[in-house]
Amino acid sequence: MNAEKAFNAYLAGGLPRWSRIAFLLTGDRHLAEDLVQITFERVARHWERIVAGGDPDPYVRRIMHSQHVSLWRRRWRGVELWSRPPETPVDDPTAATDRAVVVRQALARLAPRQRAVLVLRYFEDLTEAEAAKVLDCSVNTVKSQTRDALARLRLLAPELGELVGGTELR
Repeated sequence: MNAEKAFNAYLAGGLPRWSRIAFLLTGDRHLAEDLVQITFERVARHWERIVAGGDPDPYVRRIMHSQHVSLWRRRWRGVELWSRPPETPVDDPTAATDRAVVVRQALARLAPRQRAVLVLRYFEDLTEAEAAKVLDCSVNTVKSQTRDALARLRLLAPELGELVGGTELR
């Protein structure tokens, strides 16, 4: 299989997963689409070298998280002016949707590094060592960022503890 076909097959097979991860990182569908596009544009440039090294997932994950931080740093933090108030979203009555909204809002209020640590550890099921490798930091930094992020989540969204079977968020 040539490199272009292999890349297209990898992209087609993994796009939903990478899109979901990008959405969890950004909290916005449009920013997530941009993040996936930027990530795979960079991956496409070096595809042959990436697959020669084995599994491309760690490389793609690292690029995505690095690009997310870069986009977050460049984003304008000014006030957005609207000619009329934005429409308020209608709450979906299902519990899964409510949980997703609460999780998304809570993640959006965390610092980018804390958000990245939680996404890597709990949504991508990476070990502390794997998350440290992706974020290019020590395992102790991952541990402390996880601890701080969970403590902040306890303050920001205490209802998350109730949504997970009545147990406290740990």
